[in-house]
Amino acid sequence: MKPNNKRMPWSMVILLLSTVYQSFAQQDPQYTQYMYNTQIVNPAYAGSRETLSFGVLGRTQWVNLQGSPTTGTFTVNSPIGLYDNMGLGLSIVHDQIGPAIESNIVVDFSYSLFLKSPNKLSFGLKAGIDVLDVDYSRLNIFDFEDPFFQNNVDNKLQPQVGAGIYFNTNKFYAGLSVPNFLNTKHFDESTLNNTDPGSVAIERLHYFLIAGYVFNLNDNLKFKPATLVKMVSGAPLQWDISANFLINEKFTLGASYRWSASMSALAGFQISNSIFVGMAYDYQSTTIENYSDGSYEVFLRFDIFNGPDRMMTPRFF
Repeated sequence: MKPNNKRMPWSMVILLLSTVYQSFAQQDPQYTQYMYNTQIVNPAYAGSRETLSFGVLGRTQWVNLQGSPTTGTFTVNSPIGLYDNMGLGLSIVHDQIGPAIESNIVVDFSYSLFLKSPNKLSFGLKAGIDVLDVDYSRLNIFDFEDPFFQNNVDNKLQPQVGAGIYFNTNKFYAGLSVPNFLNTKHFDESTLNNTDPGSVAIERLHYFLIAGYVFNLNDNLKFKPATLVKMVSGAPLQWDISANFLINEKFTLGASYRWSASMSALAGFQISNSIFVGMAYDYQSTTIENYSDGSYEVFLRFDIFNGPDRMMTPRFF
């Protein structure tokens, strides 16, 4: 049975979350429906759906735990060029954890090589800005004169540059990417000494490997195993694996497992050729589940086709 008192002091929450960030360096937001949100981590995905495509994702992590992460993303991308061999897109991520709010806006560009049909190899670049705000007044601080919490961080701007590679056929896809190559320091490292209080938050390189394959079990049933591997310097490997079934080209049901972290249930519905909505629920397999009611995620995709020939059977990735 979970404890009745699920509310924790802000300071305890921030200490907990800061420990997670410093010890495991998992600084980028995590997504359960990563198979639908590929552009956020890999710019080479831009234009791969061969239509103008919009995506919106909202995630609430560790419900009922004060200061827990909430994340929102928006993506739009489309093929461009005479032969649709290039892609252009925009990615926006808004992430809040405790008193810190981090947002980034980047432009994604891809260039594709059409190999022997239906194979395609794409290369991508992303570039934009990252904005960090930290409001220490939102904390329940025991000592209001504590020098470590006197100076807020207001609109701290940093550049972001990343790259990726993405290969896909009609049934298989795989990609490798680094969304940000810059090891950005949000605070001055010299402030760690006793005379100049402060802290350091360094954005480390995150490597993402994604892959999936679609099996046609029969005319009305498809099965897609997929995986995402996230590698960060100084942190244990993060591995997600999922299994999804597409029924009658409309309903998606599946499950996902994040190594030593959580188990998830996924569901989706292809409302029309243009509109898809997906939902996910995470049950934490760690002790943090004692203080929360899991994590929730909702995803919406809207495609605009530019001709009847593009209105094909909805693709499963």
